[in-house]
This record gives sequence, structure tokens and C-alpha cells, in this order.
Amino acid sequence: MDSETATAPQLATLADTDINWDRLDKARFHIIGAVLFTVQSALIHPTAVVKTRMQVAGSGLSQMGGLSVFRHILRSDGIPGIFRGFGTSAVGSLPGRVLALTSLELSKDMMLKYTQGLNMPEATRVGVANGFAGMVSNLVSCVYFVPLDVVCQRLMVQGIPWSKPCTGPFDVIRKVIKVEGVCGMYRGFGLTAVTQSPAQALWWGAYGAAQHMIWRNLGYGDNMDKKPSHMEMVAVQATAGFAAGACSSVITTPIDTVKTRLQVIDDYGVGRPSVLKTAKTLLREDGWKGFYRGFGPRFLNMSFYGTTMIVTYEIIKRSSVKQP
Repeated sequence: MDSETATAPQLATLADTDINWDRLDKARFHIIGAVLFTVQSALIHPTAVVKTRMQVAGSGLSQMGGLSVFRHILRSDGIPGIFRGFGTSAVGSLPGRVLALTSLELSKDMMLKYTQGLNMPEATRVGVANGFAGMVSNLVSCVYFVPLDVVCQRLMVQGIPWSKPCTGPFDVIRKVIKVEGVCGMYRGFGLTAVTQSPAQALWWGAYGAAQHMIWRNLGYGDNMDKKPSHMEMVAVQATAGFAAGACSSVITTPIDTVKTRLQVIDDYGVGRPSVLKTAKTLLREDGWKGFYRGFGPRFLNMSFYGTTMIVTYEIIKRSSVKQP
């Protein structure tokens, strides 16, 4: 059976598992997305705080396990401690999510249309379209999210002896710009854009291809009368999201450790920190294992994020389909 005849029934059978941009009510899509993604962010924010505390030097927590760090923060700061920076992240992320989701859907839709006439397996085509969309979305959103990340990271390390006390996000912005100018708000931008864009392309590409292959292996795609239930859709998409998140955490943790240090530490005693200087310091302190500081919490964060994000994202899309 050629690719064109195989694709038509697949689209009819799995229409609700891959909803394109044209079928969405844009206002509903962004409103529902803002609410559900804020809830999802609240669930995983404590793992980000633990991971950040473990990655920075001088915290006294870098040699401890993730669960021990979590307990330490609870004992010393209570519940507010594990949610440091969440308010700034939640409110500040709203415009960024609109930007990221719009660029993701538009670029994926464009790539699917561009590759429609090409002779390639459908799983490959879906993977390529998702991967391209993930890369474009990351590049576009980096312009917004890197400054927000700098602010949130600095709020997360409040209380560590060497950290400069800040009264809130605007105080962080004021102090960073006073010392380094606007460029200080973009610390780690190049590292994030150059490394995370391919990682996002890999994540979305793996998710798209994995989901397609799982559906095919479950017998969907050729039988127009057989459609997956809501629970089946959630289970398949969660499985694909978990796998993509787990793989991504292994690849990106060393980069994330360097980026976190670069964004929160003001001085290593030898002038303004750089990517190379930060990496050398980390290597000197702990050897190669230092690059995997906070791997446990990050693995949980990325895996749980991959699962909850994609399930939330797909629910948002199904809830935002235009009514006939």
C-alpha cells in the first residue's frame, strides 16, 4: 500500500490525535492553555528549585541527593521555599506561552504541508514536522524566556550565603541591569539557543514519530471504523511524552548545569563569568560528574514535564477545536 492511500484512513481514524492549526479556535486555545499550563507548572516547580540549588556552588547542597535537598529546603524555608520564583515564572510565562504555542503550531502546519507530496514514511514525515516546529518555537521563545529564566533562577537561590538579597523580580531586574546592562538579562542566551533548539527538535521529533508508531502498532490507521478512546489517547501520548522527556534530560543536563551557574553567579573572582570559564570551574571542582549535578531532580522534572506537558497540550487542542 503506498503512502497516500495509507495516510487517508489514518487521518480519518486518528483525527483527534493530531489536530492542526486550522481546526483550532485560537482564543480558546490560548485561554485554556494559560490556565492548564500554569497548574502544570505548579506541579513541577519544586523539582526545578531543588535542581537549581544542587547545581550552584556555595549552596552546601551540591553533594546531597535530591530528596535530601528537598527536605532541607522544607525544614529551612517551609512550603514557600520550594515554590520560590513560581509567581514570577507563572505570571511572566503567559505571554511567552502564547508566543511559543503559536510559533509551534504554525511551523508544524507549514512543514506538514510542505512535505505532503514527498515520498517518505508517514512516521518520518510527522517526526520531521514536529522536530522542525520544536526548533523554531524554541528559537522564537528564547528571546522572551531567557530573561525570565535569569530572574527566576536568582529568586530560587535566595537564602544561599553568597547570593545577593532581592526583594522581588523587579529588584532582580534592576540590580542585573545596573551592573551589566540589558546584556545581563540575556546571560546564557547563546548557550540556550544553540543547544536547546536541537534538543527541542529532537524532543518533538521523537514524540511525533513515537506516537505515530505506537498508534500503528496498536492497529490504528487502516481501519476507518476503529477510533481510539479518550483514555487510549491520553495513555499513548503520555508514554511518548515520558520517553522523549527522559531521553532529553540525559542529553541536556550538562548544558543546563553550566547555564544555571552562568545565570546566578556574579563573580568567580576572575572577572565576569563566561561559558568556558564556568565549565572549567565546574570541572575543577567535581570532575565530569559535576556536569550531572541535579540529574535526579532534572530527570524527574523533564520526564514528568514531558508527560504532563504533552497530555495537557493535547487536551488543550482537543478542547479548542472549532465547532462545526
